[in-house]
Amino acid sequence: MSKPASEVRRQLGFFDATMIVMGGIVGSGIFINPSVVARHLHTDTLILGVWLMGGALAMLGAFIWAELATRLPGAGGQYLYLREAYHPMVAFVYGWVLLLVTQTGGMAAVAVTFAHYYRELTGIGWSDSAIAATALLGLTAINCLGARAGSNVQSALMLMKTGAIAALVLAGIFWGGGHVHATPLLDRPVSFGLIGAIGAAMVPVAFAYGGWQTASFVAGEMRDPRRDLSRGIIAGVAGVVLLYLSVNFVCVKVLGPVGLAATFTPASAVMRAALGARGAQWIAVGIAISTLGFLSQGILTAPRVYYAMARDGLFFEWVGRLSARTGAPVVAIVLQGVFATVIALLGKYEQILNYEVSVDFISFALTAASLFVFRAREGAQAAEAVNVPRHLSVIYRAPGHPYTTGLFIFACAAIVASTWAASPQNSVIGFGILLTGIPVYLYWSRRSKTSA
Repeated sequence: MSKPASEVRRQLGFFDATMIVMGGIVGSGIFINPSVVARHLHTDTLILGVWLMGGALAMLGAFIWAELATRLPGAGGQYLYLREAYHPMVAFVYGWVLLLVTQTGGMAAVAVTFAHYYRELTGIGWSDSAIAATALLGLTAINCLGARAGSNVQSALMLMKTGAIAALVLAGIFWGGGHVHATPLLDRPVSFGLIGAIGAAMVPVAFAYGGWQTASFVAGEMRDPRRDLSRGIIAGVAGVVLLYLSVNFVCVKVLGPVGLAATFTPASAVMRAALGARGAQWIAVGIAISTLGFLSQGILTAPRVYYAMARDGLFFEWVGRLSARTGAPVVAIVLQGVFATVIALLGKYEQILNYEVSVDFISFALTAASLFVFRAREGAQAAEAVNVPRHLSVIYRAPGHPYTTGLFIFACAAIVASTWAASPQNSVIGFGILLTGIPVYLYWSRRSKTSA
């Protein structure tokens, strides 16, 4: 029923990596968050400016993760980077929070969002929780067939939601009316109040752009992860930046800052202005597809972290087993799918999401800082540490390092500070969940040494 880790099947390429990166970023947020930003900032220039800043931040992250992918091309991605740079405990705590909060809670919330749109479109009599559970378990079953099957579904869904976004943008440009005002640049004098508003607006923007890092989880199943994953990360993030800026351009053009701030469904409002009620219905289909694609990507990628943890002796041994037929970490995939389904059925996803942002960006900052560690070890010692010949140890280097990497870390720290200031109670709970991983790690590490 299982195969050794060395027999994991390498079957994904550059196109798969690009689609996985884009699928991990584009969910339902881009159809909703433009109005959240407009409630903090009130001029066209500021609204578009923070989305451009968010895109620049995401590209800095893409450059960093691209270099890390070439240095450590094994299964688990970000988990592996943290383990090799710092200590297995740091990596375990990251995987622990991924399972308890950032991945499963997010998947449950997106599944319920999909269920809401699906029920509205089809008129089916099922509850949102039942539809969400069916979607989660169905995609879990598909991914148990192997990385190739999961990637094919994910790529198809990503292409469909790209088409939906393109339709939104084109409809808004040609039939939506309105125009973008370059002035005034600011909605208030330069002050701490303006800086605070920009910081608050950057939180939903950064959240909408997050997700490129999850593509690194499937590095162990890529044919040439050093080349294809690094290029896929950069191409995927660049593609999403283009999509996001286009969506926000038409939202500002058609609705204006005031209208954008007043609606909770900006994409539907744009399509309704451009094509009437039928347009709003079509974009609802696009949002449903987008949320389903985001779920598919999460079910494909994150279980590789739990698999890597088990292979390190830091989780149940059976979670590290591969299917003899498909070569997929079936137990890890099912574990995540069941966990997310339970959260969706219990309706606890909103509480869990409240704890997510600050914890997520702490892990981003730590992972980016690992690049300083690896650069410092560069040379014969680094080549030996990653078990590759020196001439292959790095084929991509993040441009502008250490300045661009330092800027990314600073931006992550600023976002964490903003979330703590805006929601200290949720941030404390999220950090508390993170800390619970330490005694669990100590238990598993002792158990691993005893069994050895």
